Amino acid sequence: MTNIRYGAFRPPGRHQRLGVLTADGSVLDLSEMAPGHALPWPELLLEPTLDALLAAGPAAWGEVYGWLTEQLDDPGRLAPFQRPVDTVTAALPFTVADYVDFFACEQHAVNAARIFRPDDENPLPPNWRHHPVGYHGRAGTVVGSGTDIRRPRGQRGPGDFGPSRMLDFEAELGYVLGGAPTTMGESLTMAQADERVFGVVLLNDWSARDVQFFESRPLGPFLGKAFATSVSAWVTPMQALAADRTEPPARDPRPQGYLLGAQDRGLDLELTVALNGEVVSRPPASGLYWTPAQLVTHLASGGATVRPGDLLGSGTLSGGERGQRGCLLELTWHAREPLTLADGSELGYLRDGDEVLITARTPAGLELGEVRGRILPAAG
Repeated sequence: MTNIRYGAFRPPGRHQRLGVLTADGSVLDLSEMAPGHALPWPELLLEPTLDALLAAGPAAWGEVYGWLTEQLDDPGRLAPFQRPVDTVTAALPFTVADYVDFFACEQHAVNAARIFRPDDENPLPPNWRHHPVGYHGRAGTVVGSGTDIRRPRGQRGPGDFGPSRMLDFEAELGYVLGGAPTTMGESLTMAQADERVFGVVLLNDWSARDVQFFESRPLGPFLGKAFATSVSAWVTPMQALAADRTEPPARDPRPQGYLLGAQDRGLDLELTVALNGEVVSRPPASGLYWTPAQLVTHLASGGATVRPGDLLGSGTLSGGERGQRGCLLELTWHAREPLTLADGSELGYLRDGDEVLITARTPAGLELGEVRGRILPAAG
């Protein structure tokens, strides 16, 4: 098992460059390593971000990954290019082109509906099982792990403006796309869509629930989710996760033909959410109803362009047990059933000073890059 995670970082007093976070917790400095080695696509590894590698497409990704795997088989010769991870500053690893957040977990969708419509016998909207549901987010407020999050202000109800009282996290996967940009009106097959998924980050789609609930009818989330989205500083390539692909859940009705194919496979990952160091949830990713290739295919099916650097969120991950719910909305049932923490305090939604850490690993023990964020008081 090769635990390769790509990212951008700055050594003390030096310029930003690309690196690989390895299993031993060190960062392999590609800008210093590349010139002395015969390697494919050397110009892509001398850039300050992953942007050029993302744009180069699947052939380049495969060759670079293969070369790195060979290098990591001989760790002794890599020592001159390794830096302890705690001596460098990680940066946002790529320029986010467009950001779309989906709603791909059935358990989360059902739970959210039951919180607000407990007597509804059909909690899911009629379109949910027919195609992926999502909304276009704000790329300009996607930030890297470790960035502090300022509590947002907004309209919480009629005549009620102020800091959000219902600030929440959402534990998600983020799919990072690459390859040549499509043209307007161009669609993608499932095979073409799957080839465009470069890798995976962990994603925290911070949500101001009171702002979100007041504004969301009839058009859905806007300012309640526009203030910040946090992602891992390290991107795990799909090649590293090849053994962790899994069959999707049984579906009824059968998806339309453009959403079917051999590429309809999810990921077997377990996320862990810790609040101030205390684990509060372990959401599974294996139950996601809609898979990465389907999200990309559906996005392009109406003619929207797909570009390198596009980021697609899976939506909140949740399982069938309370300890598997991926946000406080579900964990506390909208604060009606607060969490009792180890110090005896009760929690409905996030407090100023709270720090949320999301990690993930595969059944074989491969770890994804973490995503961390701490809540600061509202400005002013």
